[in-house]
Amino acid sequence: MGTKLTLRMDEKLIKNAKKAASSRNVSLSRMVSDYFKSLSTQQKKEMTESPVLSEIAGILPSKADNKKLLKGYKKHIEDKYL
Repeated sequence: MGTKLTLRMDEKLIKNAKKAASSRNVSLSRMVSDYFKSLSTQQKKEMTESPVLSEIAGILPSKADNKKLLKGYKKHIEDKYL
């Protein structure tokens, strides 16, 4: 059994949350618990990548693109100087 948690929220928000839980056939406690679990999972995924890696992801070419880039650069140099 879990530990009790008290949350203070606007009454309208609580009513809407209870309706949402009811429409999903789960308790509000279960819905909140599942949400917190999803936050933990997301945080673990985010921690596996450094902020710098996340920032530059997709900028660097893959190894398969190296030949294509080299060929394009070679053509650029030939066009420029020949």
